This record gives sequence, C-alpha cells and structure tokens, in this order.
Amino acid sequence: MKRYFLLLMILVTAFSCKEEKKEAVDKVVAKAKSGIKLYTFDGGTVMVNDLELFSQDTTYHGQSKEFADPFYVISHPKGNLMWDAGLPEMLVGQDPYTTPNGAFTVSRKDSVINQLKKIGMTFDDIDFIALSHTHFDHSGHANALKNSTWLVQEAEYDFVASEATAVSNPELYNAVRDLQNIKKINGDYDVFGDGNVVIKAMPGHTPGHQVLFLDLDENGPTLLTGDLYHLYENREHKRVPVFNFDLSKTLASMEAFEAFAKEKEAKVYLQHQKEDFNKMPKAPEFLK
Repeated sequence: MKRYFLLLMILVTAFSCKEEKKEAVDKVVAKAKSGIKLYTFDGGTVMVNDLELFSQDTTYHGQSKEFADPFYVISHPKGNLMWDAGLPEMLVGQDPYTTPNGAFTVSRKDSVINQLKKIGMTFDDIDFIALSHTHFDHSGHANALKNSTWLVQEAEYDFVASEATAVSNPELYNAVRDLQNIKKINGDYDVFGDGNVVIKAMPGHTPGHQVLFLDLDENGPTLLTGDLYHLYENREHKRVPVFNFDLSKTLASMEAFEAFAKEKEAKVYLQHQKEDFNKMPKAPEFLK
C-alpha cells in the first residue's frame, strides 16, 4: 500500500509540474502574439525656471530644470491609442516662449502629423486619445484628433468644461473643444478589454488625473506616470507641486500607484524626466 501511495504521489507531482510548464509556455506564446507596441514622440521641451513650484517647501529654491514633454502611440491589434498630446503646435517653428510669470520657457520642434508619418500613420489611424490630464503641456495637439474617441475621467471633463475654468483659464478647454467623440469614465478603464492597455485613475494633480499601464511585447509591464511625478526625487520623497489640485488625493494616488507597480513588477517611466524619455526607443528604432 505504501509503495502504491508513493507511486501515486510521484505521478501527481510529475503531472502538476508538466501542467505548470505547459501553462508557462502558453503564457509566453500568448505574450509573443499580443502585438502591442509603444511609440514615443517628442511633444516639446519645458524649461522650468522656478523649480521651487514642484515641492510644498523650499527644497528646490533657486533651481531650474529642463523637462521632456513626450506623447505616445500604443499600437494594439484592436486599434491605436494616443496618450498625451505635448505642447501647443503653434510653438513649432517659433522661438521659445516664456510664460508671463517667468516660471516656464516652452518650445516644440515638430508637429504630430510629421511624427506620425514615421510609423506610417495619420490622424485617421488613431482610434482613441487619452490625456493624463488637461494642462497645456499635455493637450497641445489634442484638437487635431477630432475624429478619435476621447477617453476622459468624468471628473476631469467636468473640471475643464466648467464655468470656473472658462473664466480662470479658458485655454484649457479650448485645447480639447474639438473632441466631440467623448467617452467619460470613472476609475480604471481597460481600453481593449484584455488587460494590456489600462488607464488607471490617479487623481490629485488635477481632479481626473490618470496614468497608463501597458503590458508590452518588448518591454513587459510598463507604467507611464503622467504628472503624478515630475522628478525622481519627488517620487522618492513623495513631494507634491504647489499647484496640484488636491494634496491629500495626490498622496493617496502615489500610494496606490506604488502598490500597483510592485504588484505588476512594472518598469516606471516619469514622462517629464529627460533621462526616462531618452531610455524609450523612438519610432525609427521600432521600424528596423
């Protein structure tokens, strides 16, 4: 009886190992066939002349820093998503512009249509557009995607389309007013329904700020932070810009973000951090 039981346990163990190996192989095969790619583009440059704005204290007093300002196209077998929209295209071909308060100097070298050509796309190929939030450095060419469906947190839409914003900063809404195909969402949203391209609600910087999770063929689990973090130091020390909409919600989003990043073992890219922008393969590299 003991020999029979031992033999049975060996067979069960062997079968379980075989099934686990098969499951692992199946996952690898499925991953290889997902066909999801991320294309990174240059949406301009932001020279921050007063970095002290990016902390609640005087940590960055007297400092300045150059920010990248990318936008992205995610190519999925079921469609294409543009994430963020860089600085206003009116800056293309112009000298750098400094804001009236002197805090920022901005510039942009190339248009969205010219950059889309590098991956063989036009505006009509972009099925969805999602902005991490509606600040001017993330909505610059949004109106050019007027035939795309805008995926926006309802709280963000209500904020940017409100009478208060129309009075205080009308250009926020003007940058997105041509987007008429609107899908308002509340919380996390799985864009293509397979868990590989997921918008994650992370409010605080603005009322409906969001980040993007991707499970890519070439890079694995990946997170684009929007403006949850601008600097490596802000991520490390949980520093919050003085102009954020809600401090407590920002800190709560930071906690939720880090827990999710750990769970997914994701690579995190801070969108405004030049070093992270430089790490991302650009369009011509993807086409080799």
